[in-house]
Amino acid sequence: MGHCTPAAPAAGQGGHGDATAQPPRAGPSAAALTGPEHAADTVWGVGVMAPVRRAIYAEHGAFRGGKVLIDRLEYRAQNGRDGYAWEGEAWYGGDYDRLWLKTEGEGGFGGKLESAEVQALWSHALDPWFNLQTGVRYDIRPNPDRVHIVLGIQGLAPYWLEVDAAAFLSDRGDLTARVEAEYDQRITNQLILQPRLEVDFSAQDIPAIHVGSGLSSAGAGLRLRYEVVPEFAPYIGVEYERRFGRTARYARAEGEHVGGWALVAGVRLWF
Repeated sequence: MGHCTPAAPAAGQGGHGDATAQPPRAGPSAAALTGPEHAADTVWGVGVMAPVRRAIYAEHGAFRGGKVLIDRLEYRAQNGRDGYAWEGEAWYGGDYDRLWLKTEGEGGFGGKLESAEVQALWSHALDPWFNLQTGVRYDIRPNPDRVHIVLGIQGLAPYWLEVDAAAFLSDRGDLTARVEAEYDQRITNQLILQPRLEVDFSAQDIPAIHVGSGLSSAGAGLRLRYEVVPEFAPYIGVEYERRFGRTARYARAEGEHVGGWALVAGVRLWF
């Protein structure tokens, strides 16, 4: 705030109660640009105000932080074919740009690892709700391993629906896509019901990894978790998965199930 006395309104302009009053259209006066750069230094001193300015800058645009989230670490019981699955992510950065790492996979007890992937992504905020993400994805399983270029979008849709959609172009020219959506419905402050949906697509047949063109697979689940503390939440739930089209025919040819229900129990962690 300044120390000068405001001038009275000119004739015809009126005061605050005058509906015809117009906001000033000129820039600041020359007097406003004179004096020290930080006027508060003349009152409180540079030693007091300098750390305050650094703190304000850090809180309004220079934020740096990170998070590690293990969203799913679970046991899956499915018609005698017990297995496990995981999905996790970690990020570090500021309000606009961040480095993301993602991983997910699944397998069966007593059998081989069925699928496993790792993604390294650069994320840039498009608006307060959505981020553009691009980078690389490496498939450890299924064989043969593959490298993909990733382009996707992740964020919060209306009604607090978390969405993660991405397209993948492999080093063999295969184009695939994945869309995931989930929603946290709080029953109490600690009890949360989470519906979750995942859908996979492919632009062409990929016989080497038993994936057909079009809608290749989909899964829908419902998990009920209890937050002992926000960072630790065990859960139970059910999930249904199914393969479609030529992907289903590949599965039948290998003697695998096309789809089915699974009971899941696991834990969600973050720090």
